[in-house]
Amino acid sequence: MTARQARARLLLSLTVEAGDPRLVEWRERADPDELWRAVRAGAGDIPDRWHEAATDAERRLDGVLRRADEVGARWVVPGSAAWPVALDDLDHLEGIGQVAGAPLGLWVRGGGDLSVIAAAPVAVVGARTCTTYGAECASDIAADCADQGHAVVSGAAFGIDACAHRGALLAGGPTVAVMACGVDVDYPGTHAALLRRIAEEGLVVSEFPPGAEPKKHRFLVRNRLIAALSVGVVVVEAAQRSGSLNTLNWADQLGRTTMVVPGPVTSQASGGTHRAVRDGKALLVTSGRDVLADTFGLVGDDVPAVGAAARRVWVRLGAEPEPLERIASVLRLGTVPVHRALRELERHGVVAGDERGWWRSAGPGGQAAVG
Repeated sequence: MTARQARARLLLSLTVEAGDPRLVEWRERADPDELWRAVRAGAGDIPDRWHEAATDAERRLDGVLRRADEVGARWVVPGSAAWPVALDDLDHLEGIGQVAGAPLGLWVRGGGDLSVIAAAPVAVVGARTCTTYGAECASDIAADCADQGHAVVSGAAFGIDACAHRGALLAGGPTVAVMACGVDVDYPGTHAALLRRIAEEGLVVSEFPPGAEPKKHRFLVRNRLIAALSVGVVVVEAAQRSGSLNTLNWADQLGRTTMVVPGPVTSQASGGTHRAVRDGKALLVTSGRDVLADTFGLVGDDVPAVGAAARRVWVRLGAEPEPLERIASVLRLGTVPVHRALRELERHGVVAGDERGWWRSAGPGGQAAVG
C-alpha cells in the first residue's frame, strides 16, 4: 500500500465511524484514495454524514498526529509488514447488529511487534463486576497462556480484563489491550499505570484516533477486533446480557475457538457463560491447560513440552507442506531458530518434512498434539 493510500485510510478513519457496515461495500468499489476523494467531494451516493465530517478531517489530522507523537503511537495499515492479517477475516462476515468490516487501520502504542504478538494470541474477557473467583481464574488462565508463549488479548476494562492483562504480565508474557478510545486516552483512568505497563511489555491498540473518547457503542465495535486478533476467546464470568458475550459471538462467526469458564450455578455473573455452553456456542474450560488444548490441540500429560518458539511454529503449520523460509517470514523469526523449532517438534513426532516443506503429522494416539 502506498503512503498516499495509507494517508487516505487515516483521513477516512477520522470521517467514518469505525465499524460502519456501509464502508465494507464502498471499499470493494474503490481504493482508499479514490474513496477519500469521493467522500470529500460528496460524490454520488456518499452518505451526507461522511461528507460533512470530511470537510474538516484534514484540519483535525494535525492534532491527531501530534497526540500520537506524544505517546509514540504509529498508524498501521493492511499490506504493511506489521499488519495482523487475521483482522481481514472481518470483511467476510455480515456483521453483528450495525457493526461490520475490518478496520481501516490500527493505531499502535508500545514497544512490541504487532505481527509477532498477533501470531497466536488468546483473548481473555469477562465481567467488569467480577467475583474473586472469576478474577483468580482469569489471572491464572492468562498466566498459563503467556507462560507458553501466547500473547493475551483483552480490553483493559475493570474486572476480568484487568486481571487477564495482569496475569500475562506477571508471567512475563506480552499482552495486548484493545481500546474503545484513543491509544493515548487512559480509560478507565485508574488503569493509567496498567496501560503504561502494557505498552512497555506489549501493545495498546485501537482503530479510533488518538484523542477519541470512549462511547457506549464503541465498546461493542472494538469487541470484533478482540475476537479477530485472537485464535481463541475465553469468557470468564458473563451475565445473560454481558457485552463479553458479544465478543464470543464475533469469535464464533469468525471460526475462532470459543470457550467459557464455569461458575456456581447460583451465580448470576456466570449465567451468560452457562447459557453459551448449553446452546453449544462454547466449550467449557477450567484451566489454562484446557484453553491451550482446545485452541491449539495440546493433549495428554505424557506429551513432552516444547519451547515457546516451537509452539509458535506448531500453531503456524497445517496439513499441507510449507517451506521453512515462508514459515520464518510469516512469524518474523530467523530461519535458524525456526529450523531448530521444527527439529524439536520432529523429535516429538508431531511434524514431518521433505523437500516441499514442513507440515503437521499425527502425534501420540494418531492425533496431532503438542503439550
